[in-house]
Amino acid sequence: MARPNTLGIDFGTSNSAAGVCAAGQPYLIPMEPGETTLPTAVFFDADSKKMRIGRSATRALIDGEDGRFMRALKSLLGTPLLHEKRRLSGKTMDFSDIITQFLREIKTRAEDVTRQEFTHALSGRPVRFHSKDDAKDAQAEVDLRKCYLAAGFQDVNFMYEPEAALRAAPPREGLGIIVDIGGGTSDFTCFEQNAQGDTTILASHGLRLGGTDFDRQLSIDHVMPLLGRGTHIRNSFGDGTLPAPNRLFTDLATWQMIPFMYGPDSRHAARDLAQNAVEPEKMGRLLEVLEDELGHDLAFAVERGKIAVNSAGSGDIDLRILERGLRVPLQTEAMKQSLQEMVQDIRDNAQETLNLAGIAPHQISRCIMVGGSALLAPVRNSLAQLCPQAKQEDNRALTAVSDGLAIAAHTAFD
Repeated sequence: MARPNTLGIDFGTSNSAAGVCAAGQPYLIPMEPGETTLPTAVFFDADSKKMRIGRSATRALIDGEDGRFMRALKSLLGTPLLHEKRRLSGKTMDFSDIITQFLREIKTRAEDVTRQEFTHALSGRPVRFHSKDDAKDAQAEVDLRKCYLAAGFQDVNFMYEPEAALRAAPPREGLGIIVDIGGGTSDFTCFEQNAQGDTTILASHGLRLGGTDFDRQLSIDHVMPLLGRGTHIRNSFGDGTLPAPNRLFTDLATWQMIPFMYGPDSRHAARDLAQNAVEPEKMGRLLEVLEDELGHDLAFAVERGKIAVNSAGSGDIDLRILERGLRVPLQTEAMKQSLQEMVQDIRDNAQETLNLAGIAPHQISRCIMVGGSALLAPVRNSLAQLCPQAKQEDNRALTAVSDGLAIAAHTAFD
């Protein structure tokens, strides 16, 4: 029986990629001119009625084109929100339809570049889509499988993302741990390799927490106060005030919830709050964000600020999209404080992975850091404290999962 043509697909919360194995080496297929990674973003153009993906979608948002932008769709898998209907580009569809179209476009672009048809897919998946709900976690894989089949693949297998990343790492004798922090999840695999490079997976573990959660917390702590979070609202029927409800600000700071914030209910609530606000100028900014659909612009500004601070030690979150010259200073210590609880969760789950493997932290000789958020200084420092004897490796941090899936795709259906 002939081996099926299988495409390795890293469908990520923030970025995606696809590849195949060529002469034993990973070949990541260009998804856009000169780019092997593709932002997991879509834009429904109000004029052309077409869906644009990747950098084209992001450019449409930045350029202020008329339409609807979405990101972090992977986080909706396993939840009822995945099947909420929306009117987009003249059609009624739900978010599973959008994911299906995105995966179909990846398949089409890969086939156009390689000039071969891919009938099967090997997809990465987090160890846990939902770390606190087994039913949701199982449903998420069911949902994603349905999307792959609807996208035109005959069959799909799944591989844990940190285990895929291990396929791409150079072998080295000893005990190690993969720390893979993606846009929506953090995953860990403890492993052992012998002198011949043979690998034994000792344990894999994960939780639903990633880079988009970092963005959300930084936005809540440093941006949303400028939009009225924490301000007080006068009682319409008497004296006294009450704090503005947190839900509006939390949802507006959450990537996957932003598209739900542009409905009439959210805008009506913001108008009522602005009329009775003790600080009306702040609530006015919130109303402007909702009416002009600037939520994703704010989220991108926070993400850029986070990256700048991690690189230079200080920076700011540029909010000129709201007001000329409006910026929020952000220092390393302030970012560390905002992310402290989440970084501790990551460390605790890395420790739990070692517990499941029966390995003490001081026995770990290498810590392979995977994913952009794994490169944040607070994360690296915390893992270095947990595994003090481990050398941190990050030379393939942004491609390890994609490379590993490309390598494994060749034999995924043997």
